Amino acid sequence: MNVLELIGKKAADFINVADAWIWDWPLMVLIFATGILLTCRSGLVQVIRLPRALRYMFQNEQDGEGEVTSFGALCTALSATIGTGNIVGVATAICLGGPGALFWMWLAAFFGMATKYAEGLLAIKYRTIEPNGHVLGGPFYYIERGMGKNWRWLAKLFAFFGASAGVLGIGTVTQINGVAGAVEALFDPTKAHIAFSIGDMHYTWATVCTAVIVSFLVALVIIGGIKRIASVAQVIVPFMAVFYIVVCLIILICNASAIIPAFKLIFGSAFTGTAAVGGFAGSIVKEAISRGVGRGIFSNEAGLGSAPIAAAAASTKSCVRQGLVSMTGVFIDTLIICTMTGLTIIISDAWFQEGLEGVAVTSYAFGRGMTIAPFVGQLCVTLSLMFFAFTTILGWDYYAERCVEYLTNGNMAVVKVYRYLWILAVLVGPFLALDIVWTLADALNGLMAFPNLVALVALSGVVARETADYFAKHNH
Repeated sequence: MNVLELIGKKAADFINVADAWIWDWPLMVLIFATGILLTCRSGLVQVIRLPRALRYMFQNEQDGEGEVTSFGALCTALSATIGTGNIVGVATAICLGGPGALFWMWLAAFFGMATKYAEGLLAIKYRTIEPNGHVLGGPFYYIERGMGKNWRWLAKLFAFFGASAGVLGIGTVTQINGVAGAVEALFDPTKAHIAFSIGDMHYTWATVCTAVIVSFLVALVIIGGIKRIASVAQVIVPFMAVFYIVVCLIILICNASAIIPAFKLIFGSAFTGTAAVGGFAGSIVKEAISRGVGRGIFSNEAGLGSAPIAAAAASTKSCVRQGLVSMTGVFIDTLIICTMTGLTIIISDAWFQEGLEGVAVTSYAFGRGMTIAPFVGQLCVTLSLMFFAFTTILGWDYYAERCVEYLTNGNMAVVKVYRYLWILAVLVGPFLALDIVWTLADALNGLMAFPNLVALVALSGVVARETADYFAKHNH
C-alpha cells in the first residue's frame, strides 16, 4: 500500500467513525424531539392545516416582498430536496437497514413537516431585505436576530457547515456521482469503453461525458443567481416529479398483488429487523432506524436548515403562510416520492440482490417492475435521476452561496470564487468513491442539523405565537 492509499484509507476510516458518532442516538432523538415539540406547539399543523398548505402552494401573493414567488421558492427548495436521496438514498437505506427503514423515513417525515413549517416561518420573520431588493435569510439570521447576537457564533457555525456540506457532499458530489452511475449503467454497463484509470479504478467515456456536460449546464444556470435558478426549477421540478410518480404508479399497478405484502414487510421489519446484510435483530432494528432517519433527513432536509434559506426569498407578507408552503415540501418529497421508490424496490426484491448498490438497486427494481419493457424502466430511472440531481445541484448552490455570503459579511468576490469551486466539485464528483461520498454527505448533514435544531427549540415559542395569531385571523 503506497502513501496515497494509506492516507485515503485513514481518511475513510475517520469519516466513517465521525458519521457513526454524528448520526448516533443523540441526534436522532434531538430530531424527533424537535419535531414532536413543534408539532405540539403548532397545533398538529401537518395534519390540520395540510389542505390549506396545499392550496397556498399554488396561490402566490401579489403584493408581498421578496425576490421570487412563494411557488418559486418552494420549487427552489424542492429542487434541492428531490434528488439522489429519493432514488439512491432510499435504495441504500433499504439495502442496509431492511424494508423497515422506510417506516422510519415516514415517521421522520411526519414530524419533519412540523419542523419544516417552523423553519419556513422563522426564515420569513427574521430575514433581511436590502434596498436593492436582495434578500438574505435562513437559520443564520433567525439564530442571530431571534436568539440574540450572543448566539452569532452558532449562526456562523451553521453557515460554515452549510457551505462545507454543499460543496463537499449533498449539493455536488453525491448528485453528480449518482447521475454518472446511472448513465454508465444504462449505456456502458460492462465498462467496455474506458477513458482512463486511476489505480484499480476505471472510468468510462460515459462518466467523463456526464461530468463535462452537467458541469457546463450547471455553470450556465448558477451564474444567473436565485431568479434564474427559480425559473429553471419551476419548469423542471413539477414536470419530473409528476413523470417519476406516474412511472412508479405504472409499476405498482402492474404488481398490485405485491403491494399489501410489501407494507406488511415494512411495518413488521421496522421493529423486528430484516436486512440483507444480516446480523442480530437488535443491531438490525437500530440500523433500520439510523438509515431510515438519516436517509430521510438527507432526502427531505427537515431540520437541516437548508430549505429556509430559499423560503426567505419568497415574495410574501405572512411568515405563517410561507411556513405552510414550505411544509408541503416534506409531504411531496418523502411521503410521496420516497414511498414510491421504496415500494418499487421492495416488491421487485431488488433490495437483497447481491452485487448491487446505489442507483443500480433502483434501476434493477424499475427494470424488473416494468416487465413488458425492462429497458424503458431503467431509462426512466436514469432520466429522473439526471433531472432530479441537476436541480438539486442548482438549489444547493443557492443555499451554500448564502452561507458563504453570511460568513464573509457580504463579500461577493468570495462568493464568486466559491461558485467556481462548486462547478469544479461537480466536474470531479463522478471520480470519487461512492461509499465515502455518501458517508461524508451524511456526516456534514448531521453537523448542519445541530445548530438549526437548537434554534428551532429556542424559538418554538415564537412559532406557537405567530401560528396562533395567524389562525385567529384566518381561521376560515
